[in-house]
Amino acid sequence: MPRMQTIPNARLWRPHGWHDGLKLNFDSHGRITRPLAGGTTSQRVVPGIANLHSHAFQRAMAGMAEQQTNPADSFWTWRETMYRFAERFTPESLHAVAAQLYSEMLEAGYTTVCEFHYLHHRPDGKPYADPAAMSRALIEAAQETGIRLTLLPVLYMTGGFDGRALADRQRRFGHDVDSYLKLLEILRTEQCDMVQIGCALHSLRAVPEGAMRVVLDALPADSRIHIHIAEQTAEVDDCLAVRKARPVQWLLDNAPVDNRWTLVHATHLDDAEVQGVARSGATVAICTTTEANLGDGLFPLRAYLDAGGRWGVGSDSHISVSPIEELRWLEYGQRLVTRRRNIAVTPEMPSVGANLLHGVVTSAAASTGHPIGTLAEGEFADALVLDTGATQFAGANDDDALDRWIFNGNRNLVRETWVGGRCVVQGGRHFHSDAIADHCRAEIRQMLEA
Repeated sequence: MPRMQTIPNARLWRPHGWHDGLKLNFDSHGRITRPLAGGTTSQRVVPGIANLHSHAFQRAMAGMAEQQTNPADSFWTWRETMYRFAERFTPESLHAVAAQLYSEMLEAGYTTVCEFHYLHHRPDGKPYADPAAMSRALIEAAQETGIRLTLLPVLYMTGGFDGRALADRQRRFGHDVDSYLKLLEILRTEQCDMVQIGCALHSLRAVPEGAMRVVLDALPADSRIHIHIAEQTAEVDDCLAVRKARPVQWLLDNAPVDNRWTLVHATHLDDAEVQGVARSGATVAICTTTEANLGDGLFPLRAYLDAGGRWGVGSDSHISVSPIEELRWLEYGQRLVTRRRNIAVTPEMPSVGANLLHGVVTSAAASTGHPIGTLAEGEFADALVLDTGATQFAGANDDDALDRWIFNGNRNLVRETWVGGRCVVQGGRHFHSDAIADHCRAEIRQMLEA
């Protein structure tokens, strides 16, 4: 995947609209230099999309938790199935599944992934000889496929707000504070243009208050910090019972939440929390398809947009690997609740598609720690060339092109994907997709036979 010097002449979309006849030039590191003018063209280029929340290993179990195990099936019963599956992973199988997932992401239009990684140790909880073995498997998968990675090793210490010990099926997730900080120190030696190392606090129920404070004080000033929060109503109830506050409000009151933070899900917010998150500058990672699959609930999108909040999307459990589906169903969920159409709009930008794309590209740099998102000078050249020859784009113009991309059937309309000046997907196919898929199939079959 050699680096080129330019993405060919195209109509280029940036957060303030389309720009005619530009060539994206970039330097030897894949950063955009001053765009060059070109002639009129029908080709359209948009920024690559950052996937703000991923558990790569869960891609292997997609579709395997859709049989009822309890009349009251919920996230909590699904979690038991996930734990049983997680026990089967090794560094080798994690690499194979992650590479398959990341190649699918690139084909779909994701160019960066935030990997919320808690599958650290052996199934019995004992560390591998290299305590970073599972993390390195993810880094190697990202390098094999060419996706940009923000690796977020997870601190996971307790099984609930009451401080109970981790259950047997959670043992391979656990760290104490010292071993966790040591893991971060080891992994920071892997940082480069394509890899950033951040911090993930699994959740308020899994990280005691004192441990959270020690870790936050020890992080580099520019470290990105992600946390699961307010995904489930049971979590809200438990937090109220033990900490006498709702989860998001407790976090805002007790942690230095700012634009380095990403709150994953944040589904169950009251009005004060909506306003507080928006004022903080944090990003909310909304994972619409997973939240729907698990029966979590709907994020209060319109109120959050009105408050000026920053947000992006993630594919989380990967029952879908499509930014289009995440965005489409983010909007559709709001329509079902309000019984109205065209919710994610502003007076200045009446196109739903343009507003949705604006949201995900303008949050990308803050959430990932990479200079990406808007195809501005100095950012990395992470871009998508849309298949404007498809019938879905017949007669498209600047006003409706993005709406047609997002709300026009299920054919993948990404023709090429560029990451840092390298074309990694051409004709809708990742360059190494066949070999990666063969390896993944073999590993999954072996896990299921074990």
